[in-house]
Amino acid sequence: MAVHNKIGAVGEALAKQYLEQQGYTILTENYRTRYAEIDLVAKRDKVCVFVEVRTKIGEQFGSPEDTINKKKLWKLRKNAEAYAARAEHKGLARIDAICVVLLPDFTQKRITHYENII
Repeated sequence: MAVHNKIGAVGEALAKQYLEQQGYTILTENYRTRYAEIDLVAKRDKVCVFVEVRTKIGEQFGSPEDTINKKKLWKLRKNAEAYAARAEHKGLARIDAICVVLLPDFTQKRITHYENII
């Protein structure tokens, strides 16, 4: 496994664990559409939550938050719409981001959850 894939996998695992501790139910992971991929789809209090996980080792070259741009937000919205249509979800939904910063040994330094980023 390439290093960047390992970083992403560790970040997604930490994000999933974090969400479950916050009372979310994980519905699916790595849901692919023609637009891109939704890292996690979760549900809490009847709200479907599409989660983009961004992970970096350290922040000396920028934070994970810096990697979320307008193009990424557009793809996230399109993915969420495609998932909602396919799953016939007609209730409330939102798109969140979870930004994970790892230490060089791949352990968690910080995890920050941003709700409703679009």
